[in-house]
Amino acid sequence: MVYFKKKCIFAEKSQQMVKVSVILPIYNVAPYLDETFQSILTQTLKEIEIIAVNDGSTDGSDEIIQKYQHKDSRIISFTQQNKGQSAARNLALLHAKGQYIYMMDSDDILTAPDALQACYEYAEKTHADFIFFDGESFSEKGVNRISRNTKRTHIVNENKRCNGEGLLHLFLDTQTHNCVVWLLFIRKSFLDNLGLRFYEGIIHEDELFTSILSLSSNNIYCLRRNLVGHRIRTASTMGINFSKRNLDCYLTVADELLRFSKAPIIHKFLRYTLSKVFYTGHLIPFKDKPAVFWRALRSGYLKYIGLKSSIVFWVK
Repeated sequence: MVYFKKKCIFAEKSQQMVKVSVILPIYNVAPYLDETFQSILTQTLKEIEIIAVNDGSTDGSDEIIQKYQHKDSRIISFTQQNKGQSAARNLALLHAKGQYIYMMDSDDILTAPDALQACYEYAEKTHADFIFFDGESFSEKGVNRISRNTKRTHIVNENKRCNGEGLLHLFLDTQTHNCVVWLLFIRKSFLDNLGLRFYEGIIHEDELFTSILSLSSNNIYCLRRNLVGHRIRTASTMGINFSKRNLDCYLTVADELLRFSKAPIIHKFLRYTLSKVFYTGHLIPFKDKPAVFWRALRSGYLKYIGLKSSIVFWVK
């Protein structure tokens, strides 16, 4: 599947400059959506648009979207059959007209009223391709929290330009790698010139998207602020039990990264990632293990998984 798209140019719908397009892929998050919208609509930066894509929700999320759209003309909404987060984000990107893109999970919240303002002003000052900042993860009651490293700006010099390969080396070496897009604030012209879009039909699509985004830039800056609260819930990607699909999607990410490049940093990234996910893979039912392990073996990925993780995968 192709995740690079040809560059498209769209006519402006309004004479007013849109500084930030906030992209919200929405699927069955009705209990949290009010809080999410409120955290965006009360931002001090007013020149924004919110592109909400209802990805086939069945829980009343669409009614909440319509409620807010009637209150605020900055909200644009689309509805599609359930195709997954990647397809929803790609649809929103087709219509985004902001100078910058912020992709937010629809059950998250911006924790500072000036979050978008701070990102916009810092990105403009540094002329960055994109900036990254810190966040805070929190879990629903009863959810076994999966550890996420959402704080990594402390290991990078603020106001100093970084290149993506160097950053990825640093994050891997310090065990602070985090692939999520909700910690990034991206210049739209940079994204459009790359023609980069999300690989559809998989989970863990951020691993692929952010790796290619980073490795394509030598103009990245960090903003040392904690700006987003990320909710881990039972139905979210990071809240559900680890399954064969998780492993299959990580293997797809590996396939696509090696199509993108065979540079040493890609091999280092795959050793870091696949060893961890196959170690965790011992949790999947035994009946699912042969097929996914055979796929990894056939693709030549055992050199990345390693002996220890392979043994744990089968016997723990």
